[in-house]
Amino acid sequence: MAATTTLSPLVSLHRIASPFSPLSTTKTTTLRSRSHLTTNHSPRFPSTPPPITNRFPVRASMVSRLQSASRIEEDFDPRIPIEDAVTPPSSWYTDPAFYEFELDRVFYRGWQAVGYAEQVREVHDYFTGRLGNVEYVVCRDGDGKLLAFHNVCRHHASAIANGSGQKQCFVCPYHGWTYGLDGSLLKATRITEPQKIDSKEFGLVPIRVDEWGPFVAINLDKGHWTKPEADGDIMGHDWLGSSSEILRAGGVIDSTLSFLCRREYTIDCNWKVFCDNYLDGGYHVPYVHRGLASGLELNTYTTEIYEKVSIQRCHCGSTGGEGDFDRLGSEALYAFIYPNFMINRYGPWMDTNLVLPLGPRKCLVVFDYFLDASLKDDESFIQRSLKESEQVQIEDIKLCEGVQRGLQSPAYNCGRYAATVEKAMHHFHCLLHTNLAG
Repeated sequence: MAATTTLSPLVSLHRIASPFSPLSTTKTTTLRSRSHLTTNHSPRFPSTPPPITNRFPVRASMVSRLQSASRIEEDFDPRIPIEDAVTPPSSWYTDPAFYEFELDRVFYRGWQAVGYAEQVREVHDYFTGRLGNVEYVVCRDGDGKLLAFHNVCRHHASAIANGSGQKQCFVCPYHGWTYGLDGSLLKATRITEPQKIDSKEFGLVPIRVDEWGPFVAINLDKGHWTKPEADGDIMGHDWLGSSSEILRAGGVIDSTLSFLCRREYTIDCNWKVFCDNYLDGGYHVPYVHRGLASGLELNTYTTEIYEKVSIQRCHCGSTGGEGDFDRLGSEALYAFIYPNFMINRYGPWMDTNLVLPLGPRKCLVVFDYFLDASLKDDESFIQRSLKESEQVQIEDIKLCEGVQRGLQSPAYNCGRYAATVEKAMHHFHCLLHTNLAG
């Protein structure tokens, strides 16, 4: 179920060492004799580095595991009607090899939401993030152009930026290599003239980036892409398909909304468990969220399916609260943008949920909250709204972590769909299958 606001202390984010991360990989080092070392001239950089392909190589030791993972997708058949279909097997939610395979097929392809436009509104603004094994930095250069790069120094692979803020340039904290906000190498410390480093060839590796309304998205697909100069919605249609105009009409792009706060939750479940819970058409709401259910007319729940988007709507009624307090308004809109981004629009609020995989059994959910500017000084309304939403988050976290434990049980392999309400969930699983089989 869509979550709707929160002002509790931040849940700290801990980096998780997955079975495939460098922290958990055993390396064997072979020492060569000194006769193999070249010592009669100073070390030189190649004038041109190896080509950047934006491909994500897989270690040879993992090939057999990924081949096994590629067969897992055969266990789900999207051609079977939802009334007769079974859900994906539990291995999709628990298997470490499948998780690595999924990162490559799902997250390293197509547009991925990473932040909101206010984070890079001014020149020299930047923010950083991580998607799977990819560290990235998004910035707005001195000319006002929105850019994104792999957050990796071309010298010895250190991150060149952390957090968010403003910078005139990126200075690597390891050896001081310096890059412009356009990604060009400005200075390579202690590198003398004879080494002839090509500053253009050794710049930061670019990533495609664009904005749609208040959101920023990146695309890790290989190949060059330049945003067209003409005013259009090419990226929006590529990302959202025919739902683009529906979301515009639904108030997702609203100039009266402004960013209020961010909250993060680390949850002990596969990222898809959280998405499945969001996409069950309100099925779980009367059983798990009784406070929220009192403000929703659940018999009005509808689901609309588009190319890579599903939209759930529900009329809202009285919450039984005191006075004129109305957090939900007359209708709630819950939009899921494949694979892991949710937009929730209700009353004067909009909140977004970005579900980031941290491993096969752990995810980070980032909640960003936007509020009608006319209410930003109404502290009482804000605090009460956020408190109600916080309760929804607590209830969903408990539920999702319980589901993850059940998925790991030998008693469970796959389940069935409630065909009248879980259409969006089935659509999500069919899109996953398309990526995994592609």
